[in-house]
Amino acid sequence: MDLKNLFSKITFDSSKKEQPTKSDAPTHWIKCPECSALMFFKEVENQNNICPKCNFHMRIGAKRRVEILADAGSFIEYDSDLKPIDPLKFVDKKSYKKRVEEAFKKTGRNSAVVSGECTINAVPVQIVVFDFAFMGGSLGSVEGEKIVRAVDRAMEKQQGLIIISASGGARMQESTFSLMQMAKTSAALKRMDKANLPFISVLTDPTLGGVSASFAFLGDIIMAEPGALVGFAGQRVIKQTIGADLPEGFQRAEFLLEKGSIDMVVNRNDMKKTLSDLLTMFSKTSNVS
Repeated sequence: MDLKNLFSKITFDSSKKEQPTKSDAPTHWIKCPECSALMFFKEVENQNNICPKCNFHMRIGAKRRVEILADAGSFIEYDSDLKPIDPLKFVDKKSYKKRVEEAFKKTGRNSAVVSGECTINAVPVQIVVFDFAFMGGSLGSVEGEKIVRAVDRAMEKQQGLIIISASGGARMQESTFSLMQMAKTSAALKRMDKANLPFISVLTDPTLGGVSASFAFLGDIIMAEPGALVGFAGQRVIKQTIGADLPEGFQRAEFLLEKGSIDMVVNRNDMKKTLSDLLTMFSKTSNVS
């Protein structure tokens, strides 16, 4: 038998075989952005997305955040049907409507905020969580309305409120409508303060712009995750404005704690217990008063 002729009759059509794209190809390894350590993804997930080598806190979505903090099966979401509109018919490289549609496909949500109620170590609380994956966690009309409604529920049920921020600031596509949410949410939190109900603000990476300039720094307790980037403008903008070199890490959580701008820096693994302890403490103080 002529093996050469035999194999010459066999053809391989590689075009018919579907090749996985880079995004589809399975990967089980994660590279830490801080120390560049290569780790098995399950190892990182088991540590609540904290690098076991250097303690770097990786960004997580709203769903994962709720899973970490809320008691199993206790979270009830509200106002998920609220959707942003386009009052200005805003267009930059893309239309605002198109950006919202893309964000919905990416996250499965209608806004950058997930709001609801849950129990944290059996302590009932209203909770608002920003998701940076939805247009950079930007603050728009829907996000502001969800926060105000969460405040209203907290006052109606005599519960505390936790807002976990992860935002680039006010949403430029809504212009003044977005900026108005800073005053709107601040006024709502003032009502909550007068009702002697606790508001705990949790700053995660990043918390910037209009969010940091309003409700994020109005908490009875302001805490941050290790290494979180917190500030109003970016470092480059500030440096150009004041024309001077800036201290190393001046917008990081640890620097803000050292200067007294926040109350505590809490590891993500300790966040649930810390929040429940604070809510219990505030509850006892309120009962005494």
